[in-house]
Amino acid sequence: MKCRGVETSTNEFIEIQGDSVISHIDPVLETADNAVWIAPGFVDLQVNGFAGVDYNSPVAPLEEIARSIRAIFSTGVTRFFPTVITGSPEDMLGALRNLAHARETLQEGPAMEAFHVEGPHISVYDGPRGAHPARWVRPPDIEEFRRWQGASQGNVRLVTLSPEWPGSTQYIETLAREGVVTSIGHTRATREQIGDAVRAGATLSTHLGNGADAVLPRHPNYIWEQLAEDKLAASFIVDGHHLPDSFLRVALRAKGIERSVLVTDAVMPALCAPGHYRLGEVEVELKDDQRVVLKGGTRLAGSSLRMDVAISNAMRIAGLSLTAAVAMATVNPARVGRIGGRVRGLRAGDRSDVVRFRVEDGRLRVIETYLSGERVFSARGV
Repeated sequence: MKCRGVETSTNEFIEIQGDSVISHIDPVLETADNAVWIAPGFVDLQVNGFAGVDYNSPVAPLEEIARSIRAIFSTGVTRFFPTVITGSPEDMLGALRNLAHARETLQEGPAMEAFHVEGPHISVYDGPRGAHPARWVRPPDIEEFRRWQGASQGNVRLVTLSPEWPGSTQYIETLAREGVVTSIGHTRATREQIGDAVRAGATLSTHLGNGADAVLPRHPNYIWEQLAEDKLAASFIVDGHHLPDSFLRVALRAKGIERSVLVTDAVMPALCAPGHYRLGEVEVELKDDQRVVLKGGTRLAGSSLRMDVAISNAMRIAGLSLTAAVAMATVNPARVGRIGGRVRGLRAGDRSDVVRFRVEDGRLRVIETYLSGERVFSARGV
């Protein structure tokens, strides 16, 4: 691999060389006018599906998973966590087993860095439960976690749960000892329960501001408590639908850029035409405005967001610099998700995951994507 661009974190014109890891980064003594930007490949910790492929399906064909990953590369993402949500024990195990097989056998498989299990240990209440099917919500069970790890070949690295369940503290402590990140989400937990979860080892809030009641007490409430907790990073879905602009701006001020992470929460209709789709046992509709909602209703059911658009939206909606917005999609999720070789950015010795792009009219346009030094996407005409 050899490529050039203006580094987003330093504004310096550089040339990168390497194979699976970066070997050299050198300044380029040329004008940077009209040069493309260069950054670490984007990281997405929450992808339920993409380009018509549902990662929650135990029978998703491998060739279709490969096609969806190639579509993800076109958005600048090089590492992501396929996300399995609340379902029957058999379906969740089947989905994890299928994804693990894809990760092992597909050429594109290494992009699936690890797996995120979102649920089923979430709130039973309408509102916090979101679009997760109520009949499969159940309490934390360490033996079920062991079965997930067996099916996934040990690749579950992030689990989202609600600490309102009895036994949550012990569950979180066990996962933390095993190097698994636990995140608070889809919750109606009290201040005390959130505090106990943090002390037990929880380090993240999943798509903060969503998966919540429509009406909350002024204070205390579980959103303020998570915003105020400095030991919790937070992920945000910045698609213009999930969060009001004012909430995003305030939340970023509370968390600080260093504890903020962009996720897409994309589901299988992402990058597809508007219409009706099925996510496991849930029927949804992709609207013309790109919202994904439960069929016949208005409740959001994941998103059709892509990471390059999420970065663009973060700059536009929250007034972030390119440097800050890119950090929320690169080094921050790499640190939160414990992705080795990706937490320093573009540095010699780190993985050769690189994206080159332009910013045109406030929107990113991905030109090239490299995974471990191999070019996996190139825009036409480049």
